[in-house]
Amino acid sequence: MKSFRLSAAALLVPLALLASACSGASAAGDVSNSDGKGSLVLNVGDQKGGSEALLRAAGELDDLPYRIKWSTFTSGPPLLEAINAKAVDFGSVGNTPPVFAAGAGSKITVVASTHGDSAGEAVLVPKDSPLHTARDLKGKRIAVAQGSSAHFQLISSLRQAGLGLDDVQVSLLQPADALAAFTSGKVDAWAVWDPYTSQVLLSGKGRVLTDGRGLVNGLGFQVAAPSALADREKAKAIGDLVERLRRAQGWVFDHPEDWAKAWAKETGLPYEVALAAVKRSNGTRIPVALDDAAIASEQKIADTFAELKLIPRTFRFADYVDTRFNKDLPPSTTPARSFGKAS
Repeated sequence: MKSFRLSAAALLVPLALLASACSGASAAGDVSNSDGKGSLVLNVGDQKGGSEALLRAAGELDDLPYRIKWSTFTSGPPLLEAINAKAVDFGSVGNTPPVFAAGAGSKITVVASTHGDSAGEAVLVPKDSPLHTARDLKGKRIAVAQGSSAHFQLISSLRQAGLGLDDVQVSLLQPADALAAFTSGKVDAWAVWDPYTSQVLLSGKGRVLTDGRGLVNGLGFQVAAPSALADREKAKAIGDLVERLRRAQGWVFDHPEDWAKAWAKETGLPYEVALAAVKRSNGTRIPVALDDAAIASEQKIADTFAELKLIPRTFRFADYVDTRFNKDLPPSTTPARSFGKAS
């Protein structure tokens, strides 16, 4: 197989274009309209290389009976802020932003879910690091984005090793800054998610110390504004869009190379990195029901962050869930799709 290596500078440029649904940062105001028909306009929040790119690549935007106004955000938290403000009707995020939004009392409703492989959620260390287990992180400096899925994965990895946040030095850094700190040796480890994980591994500059398998729930969510769900026509459009996203996710699994090319073009990621991330995590997602198990696993995240005083209050996650679009989906614990060993 052809060797693939990137310099630290080459890593920074495309990754700066990306911000996971799981991280916490600011919003960008790029807006574009879909080719849909009809008078109804659905305001949809998105991220670079997210739902719009996915739906377009899968051919799911070809016959929309409504129009979509896309607003691009850098991450999940500001997208949910826009939903709370009724500026956006709907959007896709990871498993942690809804916890932080609900903890802050935001008006959001989780309406659909996917389950994916958590191998992309990882604590990375330099390739030549003397650290080999999570227990070795004691006293070490670790970079992580506050309120991200990686933040919870780090906490879970430490707890499994008998450690807590007080046993390590946490540097709260967004991915671009964390990558610079990681490659320059200013931190000993980096808790992060795909495609950053795949990017670092393919660069040859890092390895996985521990990943999220068995520690995090691997869930992703579609979230809607309660006011949009109260509007009969918008609720119908949201249900239709949820179904299109579910079909598009199936298309990704059947066409990983095609999606990797489209994702790379949209984000600036090298194709090899995009394909690795698709096979490790992005393409493994399967639509699942918003069931009691999903709610319980999110409640665990909420309780953990509340206990650590990282969110201002405790709350019932079930109060922020609407199951009307569940249909006959499999349980949330259904195994993710698999491509075999990630490249």
